Amino acid sequence: MPPSDGGLAIDGRTVDPPDEVVVPGGEAGIGFDDLRYSLNLHRILVPGGRAGVIALVNPDDGSVETIAGFSTSATYGGGHDFGVTSADEMGGLVAATDRTKGTIVLADPKTMSIVKSASLGGSPDYVRWASPNEVWVTEPASEQIEIFSAPDLRRLATIPVTNGPESLVIDAKHGRAYTHHWDTSSVAIDIASRKAVAEWPNGCTASRGIDVDPDRQILFAACAEGKMSAISTESGKLLASASQGSGYDVMGYAPALAKAYAAGGSCKCTTTFAFADGTLSPVKKQPAPLETHCAVADDVGSVWICSPKTGSILRRDGQ
Repeated sequence: MPPSDGGLAIDGRTVDPPDEVVVPGGEAGIGFDDLRYSLNLHRILVPGGRAGVIALVNPDDGSVETIAGFSTSATYGGGHDFGVTSADEMGGLVAATDRTKGTIVLADPKTMSIVKSASLGGSPDYVRWASPNEVWVTEPASEQIEIFSAPDLRRLATIPVTNGPESLVIDAKHGRAYTHHWDTSSVAIDIASRKAVAEWPNGCTASRGIDVDPDRQILFAACAEGKMSAISTESGKLLASASQGSGYDVMGYAPALAKAYAAGGSCKCTTTFAFADGTLSPVKKQPAPLETHCAVADDVGSVWICSPKTGSILRRDGQ
C-alpha cells in the first residue's frame, strides 16, 4: 500500500504515482471498454482500441510499454467497438480480442509481440483465461461463449448464453466462471463441464460489470442504473445492494481492501463500495469524466478509470 503521503517506495526512492497516463497514439480519443490488472506482471492492461495497441502501464510510475499489431484508425468517432477492446493475462501470455478483425490473439509481453492469432465465430466482447490451457471469449451478438485451447488457439467448444453473455469473470479456485444476462440475473458456469449450473438474481435492472472474490465467495455485479450488488457464490443469495451514482459498466475490485469500484459517465463520478459483514456501503465518491464507464483496481491502493476523449486512464484513490 502507498505510504500516507501518497508516494510509493521503489528501490529506496519515493515515487508519486501519476494522475493520468495517455495511451501512446490515443491522444485523439479511444473507445475504451475492458480494463484489467495483471498481478503477475504488475501492470494495468489497457486495450487501446483504434490506437492499435495494448498498453501495459506500470501503476508505480506511469511508464508504458505497448504491444502493437491490432486494427488502427486515425480518428475517434465515439463508441467502443473498434480494434482491440479486451485483454487478460495468465502465465506470462496476454490474450486479447480485435473486434474489427474478428480475431483472438496471444501476445508475449517479454517481446511485446503477437505470437498467435485465430478467427472468432462471432463478434467478441470480453476475453478471459479460464485456465492456463483455455481462453474464453464472450460473443453477445451470437449469445455464446467461445472456448479456445492455448497456446495453439484451437476452437474447442461454445457455451450458449441466451440474453447475454454480458461480462465474464473466472474463479479458478472453485472452478467456476460467471457472467450476466443483460437484465436481472447472473449465471454460474462449471469450467470443467462447460455447462451452466446456476442462475441467480443480482439486483440489477441492467446488468453490466462483474468481479469475484474467491476467498470470501462473493460475486459482485455492477448495474448500469448505479447499483452495486454482492451475491454469495455458495448459496446464490443476494446478500446486499447499494446505490450511488449512475452509468456503470466495467467494474474493478481490490480483494485486499474488500472494495469494489465503479465509474459512471452520467454521474461523472467514481464510487467506492466497501464490503464488510455481508453488507455493501458507498464510502467514497470522486470526480470522473463525462464519457467514463470502466474501472480497474491495482495492488498499490489505486483505482484507474478510462477517459475516452483524452485516450488516457486516470488514477483515483482506492482506499
